[in-house]
Amino acid sequence: MAEEVKLFGTWASVFSRRIEVALKLKGVQFEYIEENLSNKSPALLKYNPVHKKIPVLVHNGKPVAESLVILEYIDETWKHNPILPTDPYEKAMARFWAKYIDDKLWPAAREVAVSKGEEQKGVIEEIQKQLKTLESELKEKKFFGGQSLGFVDIAANIIVWLVVAQEALGMEILTEEKFPVLHGWYQRLVDDAVFKECMPPREQHLSFVKVRFGSSTPSK
Repeated sequence: MAEEVKLFGTWASVFSRRIEVALKLKGVQFEYIEENLSNKSPALLKYNPVHKKIPVLVHNGKPVAESLVILEYIDETWKHNPILPTDPYEKAMARFWAKYIDDKLWPAAREVAVSKGEEQKGVIEEIQKQLKTLESELKEKKFFGGQSLGFVDIAANIIVWLVVAQEALGMEILTEEKFPVLHGWYQRLVDDAVFKECMPPREQHLSFVKVRFGSSTPSK
């Protein structure tokens, strides 16, 4: 019996795109269902009654929610092309850095788009501290997990959204001059064939950010 895999998401969601990347790295066939978060479908409310948000992966009728949880589920279900290390310590460290990204970088990245003036400058400084921490972890590695794109790289796709936001809103956050190592990683990530396939069309994404957040005052 053929597997049934569905992904409920939205095109501009950094979290939905994480799941797309993982599924395509694994070569898993899936049906993508675009949600309207202002008018959530009965299916989404059925499959994620607790948080009522995307992304939700439905595998043979069984739903899994929360992007990092889904990523681990995918890696454990489809063993080929692993995205998490097999070594217990390295796996724990990958989970640590992914959680750091969600707990520290994501809230600040969201805040910078809606803040203004001196407040925005302070948020940018905080983001840059977090980026410096990630750059120290990356060191000279090609990707966070080594030579191939993995769990932390997928979680760090937030940085790609951050680069789009800085261009759309006229901010200066991640530059090659300030973050040469992380900027090199960013270029390798967006040049990766699978990752590129899963990203929103750039002009559409820029336009979306400008319309939604463009009233903020740019800070440099």
